[in-house]
Amino acid sequence: MISATMRALPLSMAIAFTAQGQTVDTLNSSSPLFTARDVALIGGFVVVAAAATPVDRHFAQELRKPVRQSSPVLRNSATVFRIFGHPGALAVGAGLYVLGRLDGQRRVEDLGLHSVEALVIASTVTGAIKTFAGRARPYVNIENSTSFELGRGWKDDAYRSFPSGHATLAFTLASIVSSETVRWWPRSRWLIGPVMYTGATLTGVSRIYNNEHWASDAAVGAAIGTLTGLKVFRYQHSHPNNALDRTFLRAGVELHDTGRWLPHLSVTTR
Repeated sequence: MISATMRALPLSMAIAFTAQGQTVDTLNSSSPLFTARDVALIGGFVVVAAAATPVDRHFAQELRKPVRQSSPVLRNSATVFRIFGHPGALAVGAGLYVLGRLDGQRRVEDLGLHSVEALVIASTVTGAIKTFAGRARPYVNIENSTSFELGRGWKDDAYRSFPSGHATLAFTLASIVSSETVRWWPRSRWLIGPVMYTGATLTGVSRIYNNEHWASDAAVGAAIGTLTGLKVFRYQHSHPNNALDRTFLRAGVELHDTGRWLPHLSVTTR
């Protein structure tokens, strides 16, 4: 799955390069940051998390059974997807930014920059919740999935279970990569999206398998990551002259005679 993801990304990049001068690089500036669709998405994640909570202990115990823990395929897969969540997601974002900057490809640079931005925001939000929620990880007591204590996470990583940071980062990357690439290559929604979100889901499962998180931790991490990626994408492309893009994107934007913001691909010095 990881190798498929890595193969799919360059493919979408290559197609994007050929259309770079033909596609408007921004969204309608009047697009609202939050929409009714977001409410439905949040509601869906709330339902999933609520459904997972009563069976947290069951999932944890099932994946800890010796027959599953002794499987080399499952153990190795869990390791791969754990790395995909962290540090893999950040490495992909930073790598895309560096690649785009070195090669003068604004779209790749844009994708990398916004991926890193979304990952930092999502990680910060998740870290804060972890610290204050103080939920005990399954390895502390697999029989007790409801052990929360306000602020307990400050002192001990064993009580930073809620939500899953790896799942958060994996879903953040899936969300922003899917959102960005579908603008360059509309058909990618049937390739990039499924590959990225499947990888992110398996990242969450790997954390349950490793006895580090409960199922509801992964579900809430998925919600935070997905929403963060969508919001960063929508905000940045609805505000093409924002400070982050002006500072870090090699090629900026200019106001065209038609009144639309368009990318100018020439390299300028400051």
